[in-house]
Amino acid sequence: MSDNTHGELTPRQIVAELDRYIVGQDGAKRAVAIAIRNRWRRRQLTGDLKDEVLPKNIIMIGPTGVGKTEIARRMAGLVRAPFLKIEASKFTEVGYVGRDVESMIRDLTEIGLNMVRSEHLEKVRKKAEETVEDKLLDILLPAASGVVEYKPAAEDGNVVDEEYSTQLIGGPTGFDAAERAARTQEKMRDKLRAGELEDRQIELNVESKAMPMVEIISSSGIEQMGVDFQNMFEKMMPSQTRKSKMNVAEARQVLIQQESETLIDKDKISAEAVRRVEDSGIIFIDELDKVAGRQSERTGPDVSREGVQRDLLPIIEGSNVVTRYGVVRTEHILFIAAGAFNVSKPSDLIPELQGRFPIRVELDSLNKDEFVRILTEPKNALTRQYRALMETEGVKLSFTGDGITKLAAIAEEVNQKSLNIGARRLHTVLESLLEEISFDAPDTSRKTLRIDAKYVTRKLSSILESEDLSKYIL
Repeated sequence: MSDNTHGELTPRQIVAELDRYIVGQDGAKRAVAIAIRNRWRRRQLTGDLKDEVLPKNIIMIGPTGVGKTEIARRMAGLVRAPFLKIEASKFTEVGYVGRDVESMIRDLTEIGLNMVRSEHLEKVRKKAEETVEDKLLDILLPAASGVVEYKPAAEDGNVVDEEYSTQLIGGPTGFDAAERAARTQEKMRDKLRAGELEDRQIELNVESKAMPMVEIISSSGIEQMGVDFQNMFEKMMPSQTRKSKMNVAEARQVLIQQESETLIDKDKISAEAVRRVEDSGIIFIDELDKVAGRQSERTGPDVSREGVQRDLLPIIEGSNVVTRYGVVRTEHILFIAAGAFNVSKPSDLIPELQGRFPIRVELDSLNKDEFVRILTEPKNALTRQYRALMETEGVKLSFTGDGITKLAAIAEEVNQKSLNIGARRLHTVLESLLEEISFDAPDTSRKTLRIDAKYVTRKLSSILESEDLSKYIL
């Protein structure tokens, strides 16, 4: 992620982009937009003050299905930042069986490395394509010194094109052979670029490495053992070359991948990935409320909850974590935590951890009006998704205004009668509504279907009449 990326997006622009996918929750959108802009502002500073400015971590409080995760994920995508979503309940206190909290930094570093690697591969792709074109020509027109005449032949042995017949260099007429070989190569290059040879079968040497399956158990994590076993095995295991038959189109992709790998600097990519994670990484810690609580108040399986909080504290506060690609400093990584906090509350967290999340945003529960907007306004609205899916079968779905309103009302009512899962209820209700249509779509003769309030009521009335049945719609 470059400074220009942040510089181009003001907080107002970030919120506008989030509005395209997420309905409401303006407070949370503004909070993450300001946090992202502050990172760009920090990078404009010089001197010691630059290292002193720490990110203002955010904790989102609200029921499930209201957009907490989606806001963080979309925001990270906008600014092309390494992003990791992890559930706090996956971690356990040191000494218990489970993942240690430092693993999330290593996972984030892997994500950052893949991002940087993809960017570097894209930069060298044009050069790789030029080299691959020459390699393909060498395969299609192999050099054969001493052979007087060469005619490219099809699979059945017949000559593809008489004008491609040529005397090769090394034959009796050296100058004419060289000129004719050059003309033949250029004609073949033109055909290759025009895509006329994509289906031609060729034989290609493909390199592969057989990696042994080795499982290493270490409570402190494999990185902290001081040995990079994966790189060690890669160097120990010899490369294996095998001949494989494929068409030109497939061979081009294989060769481009191989050639691109030789053009990139892996050490430079690793260093850049570590730097990007340190300056731009975002970790979304979901279900933080599941580890809220004090050890003195709980026993049994809950005994490690406060221990997880204490293990999280140094990572969020700022520490050095050993990864395969170098030591990662965590003090400038942005942490966004989220939780429903319907049983516990933020004040149940240990005071030190509370202090590391100075910005708290409460997200609103969703009602019928928000459901209507969610079904119609976002770029990825569910009604648009289902219309597109049915069009692949030649079926045209039409959602009327009263149909969408009725659908939103039913989703709200089911949320109230059973577990409130927010906007996720729309997925399950729509699946129930369109189940018959989806099943019959390939065979139906009706190619235009109208979803109005009457149709919605008829299909979903049983859910409203039976409170017990609504419990099965998760």
